[in-house]
Amino acid sequence: MKKGKLHIILYILINIAILSCGGKKYIAEIPYHYSDQYSHSTLNLKKDIESKYSIVDDNPQGLGDDTLTIKEKYSIIMEVMPKEITDYRLYSYIDEWLGTPYKKQALEKQKAVDASYFVQALFSDVYGETFPKTPDGIFRSKLLQLFTGRTFLKEGDIIFFRYDKTHPISDVGVYLHNDRILACTAKGLNIYDFNDEYFQLRFVAAGRLKKEK
Repeated sequence: MKKGKLHIILYILINIAILSCGGKKYIAEIPYHYSDQYSHSTLNLKKDIESKYSIVDDNPQGLGDDTLTIKEKYSIIMEVMPKEITDYRLYSYIDEWLGTPYKKQALEKQKAVDASYFVQALFSDVYGETFPKTPDGIFRSKLLQLFTGRTFLKEGDIIFFRYDKTHPISDVGVYLHNDRILACTAKGLNIYDFNDEYFQLRFVAAGRLKKEK
C-alpha cells in the first residue's frame, strides 16, 4: 500500500512539474470555446452589419443620367441638397434657355426671349396649362392662386413684378429654390438672387397653379 501511494504521489508531482514548465504554452494553444449565445451572435454578425451599415441607394427613383445631371447641377446652383431638387421637368426645360438675350415679344432659344412669352411656353410645354402671353394676362388667369407672402414660395411659382404706375403688372419670373428666381433682365434670361433690391422693390405677388379638384 505504501508503494502504491508513493507511485501516485510521484505521478501527481511529475504532472504538476510538466504543467508548471509548459503551462503558458498549453493554455495559449487551447481553443476558445464560445458560449452558445455568442456563437449564435457570431453566425448573425454579417447580417447585423448589413442591416446597420447597408449600402445607400442614392437613386431610388431610377432616374436617368440626364436627369441626375440636372439634379446635381441645380442643387449646386441653388445651394441645396440634391434631394431638394424635385421638379426635374422644370429645370430640364429652363436649362436650355439660360443665357438667352432679352428682346420684347420674342421667344427663340438662345436668340431672344421675353419673360412672359417664356413663362407661357414653359407652363404649356411642362405642365400642360395655357396662359396668355402678357404679364397682366398671366396675373389674371383663373388657373392661378395668388398670394403675397414670400415664405410660401415653392418651386414653379410665378412671380409678378411692377416697374411703373401705368403697368401694375409689368413682368414675370419663376421661383426656383432657396431665394433663387428665373427672370429676364438686360443681362438676359438667367437665375438671380430674389433678395436683390432690384427685385424686392418691384415684387407684387406670386401665383401657384391651383390643384385639380
